[in-house]
Amino acid sequence: QVQLVESGGGLVQAGGSLRLSCAASSRTFSTYIMGWFRQAPGKERRFVAGIYQSGLTTHYADSVKGRFTISRDNAKNTVYLQMNSLKPEDTAVYYCAARSGVGIGFNRSEYDYWGQGTQVTVSS
Repeated sequence: QVQLVESGGGLVQAGGSLRLSCAASSRTFSTYIMGWFRQAPGKERRFVAGIYQSGLTTHYADSVKGRFTISRDNAKNTVYLQMNSLKPEDTAVYYCAARSGVGIGFNRSEYDYWGQGTQVTVSS
């Protein structure tokens, strides 16, 4: 069982930055692929970024490439999402998730554990 707790969300103006953190309870954190998803009101939860166990390989949704950076610190059991040049359309609840399968999962159903989410609101 893995418990995930996100933090770092908030209200920011367009063009600003935020860094989200997701702390994991599991001692086997380093064995999981980690992902960030987001869900805007009335919309499906969508993949934002993913990172392999070593932290060396990452994947991003096209909408955030060049603006967001996912990273992890296995010694701290934490995954991060640095978000720069934020836009109003980035407004959503952001969730981190852990996957025990092979390969980055791009769909919600491919992840085994989820955090409770953190709200990010970008004002224009």
